[in-house]
Amino acid sequence: MTDKIRRFLRDQQPATPCLVVDLDVVGENYDRLHRLLPRAEIYYAVKANPAVPVVRLLAEKGSCFDTASIHEIDLCLSAGAPAERLSFGNTIKKQSDIAAAFARGVDLFAFDSRAELEKLAAAAPGSRVFCRVLMDCAGAEWPLNRKFGCELEMARDLMLQARDLGLDPYGLSFHVGSQQTDLEQWDIAIGRTMMVFTQLNEAGIELRMLNLGGGFPAQYRRDIPALEAYADAINRAVERHFGNRMPRLIIEPGRGMTGDAGIIQSEVVLISEKGYQENRRWVFLDIGKFGGLAETMDESIQYRIRTPHDGGETGAVVLAGPTCDSADVLYDKADYKLPTALRIGDKVEIHATGAYTTSYSAVGFNGFPPLAEHYI
Repeated sequence: MTDKIRRFLRDQQPATPCLVVDLDVVGENYDRLHRLLPRAEIYYAVKANPAVPVVRLLAEKGSCFDTASIHEIDLCLSAGAPAERLSFGNTIKKQSDIAAAFARGVDLFAFDSRAELEKLAAAAPGSRVFCRVLMDCAGAEWPLNRKFGCELEMARDLMLQARDLGLDPYGLSFHVGSQQTDLEQWDIAIGRTMMVFTQLNEAGIELRMLNLGGGFPAQYRRDIPALEAYADAINRAVERHFGNRMPRLIIEPGRGMTGDAGIIQSEVVLISEKGYQENRRWVFLDIGKFGGLAETMDESIQYRIRTPHDGGETGAVVLAGPTCDSADVLYDKADYKLPTALRIGDKVEIHATGAYTTSYSAVGFNGFPPLAEHYI
């Protein structure tokens, strides 16, 4: 927790649950990525945290933006980002939204299928398009290897079809999986996409861009390599595979940009046991899966939790949310232990929650309001 957040919580005592984001950390993360990966242009993944103060800060720093919807495009434009710094990176788009984005000046679009390519040709003629390639995502805590992307052979054929449809076959993209901790995955992915670059060059198409996606982590419970190690692995991989034929490089940090900048403060609503032989307490918080902690699904993302009693005796717990939904259990299988001194009404801090929390928060489920946000 930064001193700035600590002072805010102490002085303002906001109602819980709430997210508090230190914008200075967001800015520092941008500067650090820019310094460590100078070849790559940063396209912030707006979906991670679409708050206007975050987008405006990054726009002022010169960031580009990876958007998933026409709403995110309008958000970026209103925050001061010009259309030429936007990418419509969702591979699943309504044709009307493609046309609307194109009319606003956006001309960089992702796709991974023939049908999407045909929509782009009809609604955004002549635009630059890039094909997303499937990757294994081994080593990622939040894999992205099923819904998005296509196989290498299909990507090659689709880029040829893009040319035939009057589009600009601009490049390829991949994603090694969110919260990726295996640094070798970038080398594998870059090597695979390089094969398509070579095949298309032989067919008369010179791709000019490689989008390396995201995957940069936040600091949750598990240890992660330093950001310098990620940058070194990526720099070595692009040098190895592309050498002096370097394309334009794009990265799409989301979690790695805002995750560590935020903390959720929550209140303990109930502590109970389920039986006389139960060796674990159930700790119910005033936030759960539907209030912003959706990434606890399958206990994939495991947040660090701090309490006022840290340092004392601990015991095993099941952590759950407040809603009348049996799926609203955060951690059951994971080995979470909290102080035995923890009491109803205590405030707890859920760390590294600046990404993929408010944007997942349900609107009015069980009558609970969306997660409150404070940007300082």
